Amino acid sequence: KGFDSFCPVGPRVAEGLSWRELQVIGRVNGRERQRGRSSEMVFGIPTLLSYISGVMTLEPGDLVATGTPAGVGPLAPGDVVEVEIPGVGILTNPVKACER
Repeated sequence: KGFDSFCPVGPRVAEGLSWRELQVIGRVNGRERQRGRSSEMVFGIPTLLSYISGVMTLEPGDLVATGTPAGVGPLAPGDVVEVEIPGVGILTNPVKACER
């Protein structure tokens, strides 16, 4: 998340969704590797926002990266990663080798 191109996000903010039951699905080359719901997080969203806002100022539009469901694994150049949040859309990114 802290390097150029390492935190891709979509072009808009979805409204009207319940943060209590958001689902995220991760696929690599069309094969599902991850699936989880916001209700399954170790620390709930209110707890996370309370903690973070005690350390730094949060403003409307800020993004908070909270981690990922189980199922992470290695990626290789040529892989295609898709992250889907039903009701929001699918973000698709190709994996490319680092240019040196």
